[in-house]
Amino acid sequence: MSQQSKQWGAIIIMIALFAMIAFVTNLCSPMAVIVKNQFGASNLESQIGNYGNFIAYLVMGIPSGMLIKRFGYKKTALLALLVGIVGIFVQWMSGWESMANSAFAVYLVGAFIGGFCMCMLNTVVNPMLNILGGGGNKGNQLIQTGGVFNSAAAVAVYILMGAMIGDAAKATVSDAAPALFIAGAIFIVAFFVILFTHIEEPAQPVVKKNAKKDPHSAFSFRHFRLGILGIFLYMGIEVGTPTYILQYLTAAPDAATPGMGMDAGIVGLIVAVYWLMMLVGRFVGSSIGGKVSSRSMITVASILALVLLLFGMFAPTTSMVNVPGIDWGNLSVIWAEVPVGIFAFILIGLCTSVMWGGIFNMAVEGLGKYTAIASGAFMTMVFGCAVMVAIQAWVADLTGSYMASYWVVVFCAAYLLFYALIGSKNVNTDIPTEETLEEKEEATQILDSI
Repeated sequence: MSQQSKQWGAIIIMIALFAMIAFVTNLCSPMAVIVKNQFGASNLESQIGNYGNFIAYLVMGIPSGMLIKRFGYKKTALLALLVGIVGIFVQWMSGWESMANSAFAVYLVGAFIGGFCMCMLNTVVNPMLNILGGGGNKGNQLIQTGGVFNSAAAVAVYILMGAMIGDAAKATVSDAAPALFIAGAIFIVAFFVILFTHIEEPAQPVVKKNAKKDPHSAFSFRHFRLGILGIFLYMGIEVGTPTYILQYLTAAPDAATPGMGMDAGIVGLIVAVYWLMMLVGRFVGSSIGGKVSSRSMITVASILALVLLLFGMFAPTTSMVNVPGIDWGNLSVIWAEVPVGIFAFILIGLCTSVMWGGIFNMAVEGLGKYTAIASGAFMTMVFGCAVMVAIQAWVADLTGSYMASYWVVVFCAAYLLFYALIGSKNVNTDIPTEETLEEKEEATQILDSI
């Protein structure tokens, strides 16, 4: 029987955690509507939940890897769920009448704590799915399968929150309480399921106090260093593309950075299709992941992204096409006319859908005992989202053109193509990555005693 068959229970749990990550993370975007109304926040301030999440990745990435190395994947996941429960509770507190004077600060603290949880869970889920699949194509396939449920949970959040918020002008945190309760309940159930589920995981290397320091680390591998840079730049593609579709379509034609001047509500529904494209792409990726290598998958996705980006940037804005938008609150489809280039940008969601799993799979391939710390460092680079989106905004302001700002995204996609073709090759195969029998026995004894 294969390792995957033996570990079906663990695989289901990891995929469920993958979905939970999206459910809680994507609460921040619809919550921005509530924050803007209830706390009188500006557009910039209303996104503070997202900022808290990304900053938490920067702070918690390396410590998450260290926790796995010290306590293992299961216990780190349990700790993450406890942290998540606290984060959800604190966000709910921001809606209490007694917290009216400090509600905004309380919400920020809750979002930051929630970000810690998401970072820790991501650090656990990605390597565990890769390991349970045996690495290689099967490992990538499991990560892509997790991505399907991740995207499905994200879509579910928008449907749920859209129905609960209703009139944006009157939205308060209390309106979102049912979603917060659902998230908290999922965390609690998952905690007890994982607690009483036996998960066979790789023993972590033990460092003796008087032992000679290991001259190598995950950063000794060129393909890993280039891989974490890849995920840093990937975030610019995933988030930068839809962000500036929204900016371009809603900006007035006579603005400093001109746009189409379309209704923001309609544009929001159109941009949501980008995320639906990611769901479709991940479903396809999970279906073929066992037969198609990560290298081939990222190569094709990067080339297609480059073609769509260049077409979208240079296509005449007078050439219009009808595109669908999804009204998640009413579960209906609307149609709107946009430049054909914008439709090309929306299709990039199909490309970004498989990039995360593929990059992770290639970056940690062959790292062996260094995988736990590598996973933590990998998650830290999610902070690249904030950096790359800011650079794209700077280019838009500098050039007075949203289309010109997409050269930043083109650069990111070109780098991923380079990484898939050249940078992902392990040129450090001489570095020992397996533990000795003595190290494995000591690691097992320590984990059993905790």
